[in-house]
Amino acid sequence: MSPSSAPAGTPPTLDPVPQEAARLEATVAAYLPPEQVEQVHRAYLIAAAAHAGQMRRSGEPYITHPLAVAGILAELRMDVETLCAAILHDTLEDTTLSRQALEAEFGEAVAELVDGVTKLDRLQFRSRHEAVAESFRKMMLAMARDLRVILIKLADRLHNMRTIGAMGVEARRRIARETLEIYAPIAQRLGMNQIKSELQDLGFAALYPFRYQVIRRRIQSQPVVRREAMENIAAALKRRLEEEQLPHRVVGRVKSPYSVYAKMRSERKTFDQVMDVFGFRIVVPRVMQCYHALGAVHGLYKPLDARFRDFIAIPKANGYQSLHTVLFGPFGAPIEVQIRTEDMDLVAERGIAAHWMYKSGERTTSGAQLRAQDWLRELLESQAAATSSVEFLENVKVDLFPDEVYLFTPKGDIRALPRNATALDFAYAVHTDVGNHAVAARVDQKLAPLRTRLSSGQTVEIITAPSAQPSPAWLEFVVSSKARTAIRHFLKQLEHEDAVQLGHRMLDRALGDLDFSLDRVAPERLKRYLAEQRLPRLEALLEDIALGNRMPHQVAQALTQPAQPEQGPRRPSRRAPLAAGDRILISGRERGVISFANCCHPVPGDEIMGYLTAGKGIVVHRAECSNLPEFRKAPERLVAIGWDAEVSGDFKAVLRVEVDNKPGVLAQVAAAIAEAQSNIDHVEYQERDLHMAVMHFRIEVRSRKHLADVIRRVRRLAVAHGVQRL
Repeated sequence: MSPSSAPAGTPPTLDPVPQEAARLEATVAAYLPPEQVEQVHRAYLIAAAAHAGQMRRSGEPYITHPLAVAGILAELRMDVETLCAAILHDTLEDTTLSRQALEAEFGEAVAELVDGVTKLDRLQFRSRHEAVAESFRKMMLAMARDLRVILIKLADRLHNMRTIGAMGVEARRRIARETLEIYAPIAQRLGMNQIKSELQDLGFAALYPFRYQVIRRRIQSQPVVRREAMENIAAALKRRLEEEQLPHRVVGRVKSPYSVYAKMRSERKTFDQVMDVFGFRIVVPRVMQCYHALGAVHGLYKPLDARFRDFIAIPKANGYQSLHTVLFGPFGAPIEVQIRTEDMDLVAERGIAAHWMYKSGERTTSGAQLRAQDWLRELLESQAAATSSVEFLENVKVDLFPDEVYLFTPKGDIRALPRNATALDFAYAVHTDVGNHAVAARVDQKLAPLRTRLSSGQTVEIITAPSAQPSPAWLEFVVSSKARTAIRHFLKQLEHEDAVQLGHRMLDRALGDLDFSLDRVAPERLKRYLAEQRLPRLEALLEDIALGNRMPHQVAQALTQPAQPEQGPRRPSRRAPLAAGDRILISGRERGVISFANCCHPVPGDEIMGYLTAGKGIVVHRAECSNLPEFRKAPERLVAIGWDAEVSGDFKAVLRVEVDNKPGVLAQVAAAIAEAQSNIDHVEYQERDLHMAVMHFRIEVRSRKHLADVIRRVRRLAVAHGVQRL
């Protein structure tokens, strides 16, 4: 192939194809037709021209990087569009080449792939973390449209990790941590264990170079006795399989430095304890021969109880299939054996890339790819509900669990959930509406609360009620990103509704001070005001008012000015406190827009006043709070409020209790508070001498009357000398 085949605009004096490009073309020619090899060559010529003069930190020409990325994908036998996109993947970001030029030369699919891998470096972000998160969100959305985006990105990250030595120390640590936290788990989630293992080892070596070297040297210097034991066990397994006339391939599994390190940390074991396990893989032609081989090895060595897993009948979420068993070996050490077919072995190593074959222009979709697409659909739901790219990235991290539990619905369908998943996680895995209305579960026919942790093999049925809805407490025990995102989205929606209602009441009252009402504001005036403030709709304005971001009196003045121009601008009203009927009544159920001050801890029954704080909404204080004189210097922020007829919830109050300083006193006071149906949130000693002690209790009460009952019970104690509310 010669440069003369390059498209118009490519410099005719381009150097001959270097060795890297020649090796890539030789690899590609082994499985792609000549016309597609020509496309790959053309992509190289254009990328080389675009990156001309650019160098990597290592001093090599920049084009060596995209060629290496394409080489990794060629080893996975990826299609021509993926290879062209890999060669061109940095052109949009680092050169003057445009997307339109790529689309004209290689088609929309290649341009879409390149754009999906391109970061968002040209935009301005408040922090590096936010930029990384937004680039990641963009990549995941592109990946949802075409899974090949993530394959290019993983190959890109793998080559960057192979050449990370040229980076500075801080950059190495940052990139290595990102690789271990995000990209290696994604590779595992997509079943690409070969790439996952190399990413983990390279990330481990860059993040903890000393630990990596120590463990690697220990693995390489394993004693001769161990190597001989491995060979003897392998020979015994082969003999047994030959006796059963099973065609087979036996491979001894060698642990990688990262897998040893991770096991030492998670299981708190020494190096010798981790390495004192022999691992083998048996590969046979057909599925039924896997079970035949299982019986053969169980006949050779006794299996350890409860250590058998059938991932053929119930595949992992990433498509992985294999039989796992642990045997009691002849040298006193356990023997871990995996049994699978050749196809399963290919999927285990390459995951979604294992069956990326094209026939007649149509892509065949494997089970691994279908599972990956299901996962991506859940990620799309998660990103739609997430309030920021950073929250989305955290949700994805939570979802990338290495271990999973496999559960059954009453109809026998299988659901894969992260380790430590609860019945509530299962409810959200079935459907968001099921999770939102869940009240309890039946686990293996037995009634169980929603926080029950589940184990593989259990059958779970969710009990729902139309009136049930998510609670903030649910966030404390769910582990899956789908459940966490759905609960947060529901609570945020409730907060929005509460904010709109409260903002409406506050604006109505401010307009009432001006002898006006919201209904009398001309639609054109309201529309013009919203446009001036860059607000999409009235609800956004009302929410802003409730959250303290806009003063209701200022908004009221702006809305009424055109109707009363002769009166000029109005100042906020400074009239005397309103009568009870004029106050905004609160029930304690307002979420996100009403909070209770820690300086005075108001409870239902107290005389109260509200102070509007930007971003927090109304902060409720007792009328006798020592801070109110300071707040009165900004009267436009004071809000006249009162308690509604029906108030619900628990409210904080602080008691100062003087008691005898002797053993058992704390228990007596705590028991008295508990008998009054109050919960102790916090307790501390304030003063203490030989005879007397002063303790502060922060407790939860329903009302002023409930608080008085608690105080009475504590005062009755013989050891108590004084009780005072602070």
